[in-house]
Amino acid sequence: MKKLLYHIAIFACSLMSSLSFSQNDEIKGYRIDGNDVVFTFDKNDYEKATKDNFGDVIDFDDLDIKNVVVSGEFNNWSKNKWQMTKISDNKYELRKHLSDFTDDFSWEFKFVINNTYWAEPSKDIKNKVDAKDRNGSQLHVYNLRMFTAKPDENGNSCFKLNGFKNAKKVVLSGTFNRWDENVFRMNKTPDGWELTLQLKPGDYEYKFIVDGNWMEDPNNPAKKTNEYNGYNSLISIKVPFTFLLKGYENAKEILLAGDFTDWADNAIKMKKTTTGWTCTTLLSGGKHHYKFIVDGNWMLDPNNSVQEYDGKGNVNSVCMVR
Repeated sequence: MKKLLYHIAIFACSLMSSLSFSQNDEIKGYRIDGNDVVFTFDKNDYEKATKDNFGDVIDFDDLDIKNVVVSGEFNNWSKNKWQMTKISDNKYELRKHLSDFTDDFSWEFKFVINNTYWAEPSKDIKNKVDAKDRNGSQLHVYNLRMFTAKPDENGNSCFKLNGFKNAKKVVLSGTFNRWDENVFRMNKTPDGWELTLQLKPGDYEYKFIVDGNWMEDPNNPAKKTNEYNGYNSLISIKVPFTFLLKGYENAKEILLAGDFTDWADNAIKMKKTTTGWTCTTLLSGGKHHYKFIVDGNWMLDPNNSVQEYDGKGNVNSVCMVR
């Protein structure tokens, strides 16, 4: 039986306090603009730079900046590939589509000056994280962390925790931010605490941290056991996805079946159009296997060349939702 996932529909939270998104003022290095990640480098945000293998610390004022590169986990820490565009005397930008990143929901990165010097984040930047080498040893400097999730008062996922009015700080933490314990600080309301995020389609786990104490969402029945013998709450963010099958004008009935319908058990009846058949359904993020059932006969999508075996010897059509 499928595990029940708690589906958060698209809606806006009630009006936030004046502190609503002040936390974003401390997040440096990037912003989410629609379906794009915009990396932003401002020379005024940095005081020091370092060089590989030497440990030399250089004052930023001593650098003659000729180019700035975004380097991170998403491009194997390349010092050359993702060169930024200069937009003013001190600022550089680089725009990348969210589809340029895999399904990971957070990434570590830094800025590289002149393909040589690493711009070192200061301690007061909210989205900093301790930098480590490949063996997990501390490097005693910081990386920046980018989250594909972002606080947005018009976002698609509103998290609420009622009560706890005497709490000093409540943080939302989950797989969408690698369980970060600081960045997504919730806002106090007359009823408790809340925060609205814009999330990519997908299935997520999350918890609340109330004054340092972790707890699952008491108003969400969907949960799973974690490695600490406790529970994580679950949500599923879905988006409309349209399937099309051209032709087959003489067919009496065509069904859409896939891993999202338990295959034939809950297959969806498609609608006939002037050019064929269509069906729109809500899908979570990631990869989905599917087929059409034309008057009882199973068939692959003839207009989709992406196919995979399902581990049982069957070949299915594949669609991706991002």
